[in-house]
Amino acid sequence: MTTRWSSSPGPMLLKRFSSTYTSKPLPSKSHLHKHIPDSAFPKGYALTGIHVGVKKNTALPDLALILSTSPIPASAAACFTRNAFKAAPVIVSQQVLAAGKGTARGIVVNSGCANAVTGAQGMEDAWAMVKATDALLLPSPVAAGDQGGERDTATSGETLVMSTGVIGQTLPISKILSGIKSQSRATLGSGFDAWERAARAFMTTDTFPKLRARTFTIRGQEYRLAGMDKGAGMIHPNMGPPSSSSSTGQLHATLLGCILTDAAISPRSLQSALTYAVDRSFNSISVDGDMSTNDTIIVLANGAAADGTAAEIDEETDKDAYEVFKEELTSFAADLAQLVVRDGEGATKFVTVSVQGATNYEDAHKIASRISTSALVKTALYGEDAKYVLFLRFLRPPLIPDIVSYRTRPHV
Repeated sequence: MTTRWSSSPGPMLLKRFSSTYTSKPLPSKSHLHKHIPDSAFPKGYALTGIHVGVKKNTALPDLALILSTSPIPASAAACFTRNAFKAAPVIVSQQVLAAGKGTARGIVVNSGCANAVTGAQGMEDAWAMVKATDALLLPSPVAAGDQGGERDTATSGETLVMSTGVIGQTLPISKILSGIKSQSRATLGSGFDAWERAARAFMTTDTFPKLRARTFTIRGQEYRLAGMDKGAGMIHPNMGPPSSSSSTGQLHATLLGCILTDAAISPRSLQSALTYAVDRSFNSISVDGDMSTNDTIIVLANGAAADGTAAEIDEETDKDAYEVFKEELTSFAADLAQLVVRDGEGATKFVTVSVQGATNYEDAHKIASRISTSALVKTALYGEDAKYVLFLRFLRPPLIPDIVSYRTRPHV
């Protein structure tokens, strides 16, 4: 490579360079999306994904609607970006959760426009999406947390909102609201086709819809978990519960997801389980380390598995049942998070960094994060050159050099 510089005015060629770089073929991802039996999905939810005009391509769905079909509010929990700057949908969803005291009955998601850096108009548009989706819900006789009173729909809502896409542009809100209003309970479904349409409506640069489901049992009662997420670029999340409003100085990313279950669990316990799960799943992945404003993971638990007859899971009154639920949620969240990594933009490798012998989880996480974001490590892995052990010189305490060892093995 040659470089020239001049202080004289006018155009000038600064650099000439040549490259012998040859891109490697991307691995096939077709096996990561598969049909799921209708019986595997949780009871009591209706979904769809439609095109309303946020995206130019009419063949691509850009609006997802997810409703709990029960008139009783579902327990709701969410983890949001800890970035001090938050997009309008993040702020509005936090307000909905606070007003509902950890309950909600709907989720509305648009892709193609992030509704970030949009000021007062962005907030107004996000609330308009909430209200329009609320109108599709069955009438709710009692607001959660109120002593027999009705929810004040003028100052709150029952729908959580997420947006992803281009930053700095306002939503085509009239198209979105028309699309929401065109739907009804009759146009939404509960089988695989409906879930897949909703998952596709999450997508931006994703190459496949990220959708998974599983069943688990607590005290003889079978429950179901199903979820979808999106993300391929700008991935290095650091999310926390709604109270985590300040930036930690770490990186953030664009990642949206929702998990639905027909288990009955108290709002406080659902939030506690989700925070634990996100720390060990979505907050433990990295693709490129870039920053965004919209990260959100939402969980709804409507209790429909036992038709409302099963006892509510609570971490204080039934710790054993809570621990089973927490571990199932964590494992499931990890499955969804790994789909994001496997769909990373330009990714040719799937690598797991395991840290053993650290004093605590936080220290181990810091070490693994530093390794996973190292350009040296990434280029060495891409070139399949084991010299990336050199990354150790960049690590700081709590690492103790005298007792460090490392090894690699093929991922299975």
